[in-house]
Amino acid sequence: MKARRRHNAETARRRTTLTLPADSLLQAERIARARKVTLSTVISEALSDGLRAHTAAERSEEVLKAYRKALTGFTDEEMLVLDGILLEPAGKRR
Repeated sequence: MKARRRHNAETARRRTTLTLPADSLLQAERIARARKVTLSTVISEALSDGLRAHTAAERSEEVLKAYRKALTGFTDEEMLVLDGILLEPAGKRR
């Protein structure tokens, strides 16, 4: 039952009115004509792509903050070791 609700929420459509920049609307209309799809389809796809990119950027920021927090307190030398940089001359390595 939950899967059905989720599926319906993903495919559900709602009507709304948007105010868009004229140049963006013209570009979207050109794309719609070229692809032989509706303006609604083009705008929906563009919005979905933009939201997906925004979510990915937010997640990247969260991961970066977590790494910074985890690595706080290491010295520069310890960071070099963590990065895989060898600190001893080649002759001394085994």
